[in-house]
Amino acid sequence: MKILILCTGNTCRSQMAEGFLKSFDNFIDVYSAGTKPETNVNPNAVKVMLEMGVDLSNNKPESVDDYTKQQFDYVITVCDGAKEICPVFTGEVKSQLHIGFDDPADATGTQDEILAEFRRIRNEILVDFFTFYQTEIK
Repeated sequence: MKILILCTGNTCRSQMAEGFLKSFDNFIDVYSAGTKPETNVNPNAVKVMLEMGVDLSNNKPESVDDYTKQQFDYVITVCDGAKEICPVFTGEVKSQLHIGFDDPADATGTQDEILAEFRRIRNEILVDFFTFYQTEIK
């Protein structure tokens, strides 16, 4: 089973979803990428995932262009379609899905308020991707 999770910057949502899927099952190949990858994974995403025992500190944002010549069982977009355009994967894929989330990187306020938003999105990603794993993979 090979899965690619797509977003725009590949710094928060797609990284968290990748981390969770890998934590559910060691036997699936999971990757994440962005159409406009940024330089580093968002430190708030690293922090809130570490609270769940998932370490993203060595992850790096990657470009979707690095994956277009590969085959995938699933390509899943995680951007919130109401706020931004989700990337389109042009490579060979059996199933394309969209599981959208707000972008926690857009959060404003105090550091505690920002982390609360990251935790909210993290928890949504956990629930939705565990459901995906239980219904589609396992």
